[in-house]
Amino acid sequence: MHIKRAEIGHAKGISRVHIDSWKTTYSGIVPQDYLDQLDYESREQQWRKNLSVSQVFVAETSGKQVAGFSTGGKERTGNFGDAVGEVYAIYVLKEYQGRGLGKQLLKPIVDNLQQQDIDELIVLALEDNPACGFYKSLGGKAIGRLEIEIAGTYLGETVFHWKSLKDIRLRIER
Repeated sequence: MHIKRAEIGHAKGISRVHIDSWKTTYSGIVPQDYLDQLDYESREQQWRKNLSVSQVFVAETSGKQVAGFSTGGKERTGNFGDAVGEVYAIYVLKEYQGRGLGKQLLKPIVDNLQQQDIDELIVLALEDNPACGFYKSLGGKAIGRLEIEIAGTYLGETVFHWKSLKDIRLRIER
């Protein structure tokens, strides 16, 4: 598996990973009607726009298939301080989960944040998302809860926090 900075040509693969991961991860959590209406073509167009303004990383198989992606940067709301970074998304296709790709995809986000002299990190995860265990295993501490609305359903999100990117880097590299 090769981790690299995403390019416009990856938009289709990223959209596939995004939608397929939502369908496998959030089934029974997010309203099924919402998951059923997710559209690859419109999601690809969103990712084409996102790739021109965001740092996105992909995990490519030897056959150049996108197996996962990550994106992150400065914390978006400003509610957690000025020197805080945020993981906006990490998604890995179900068949590639449990192989360390999440850690590999987190590493370039941490690298970029450290280059910006940002030392803290947050990620928001739906409370019932199995990835909460992943964030806890990397030392993330639950520091709050937010509520979001998806298709008329209110869902809780846990805010995971790391006080030091050095700490998370050590756990990633284990």
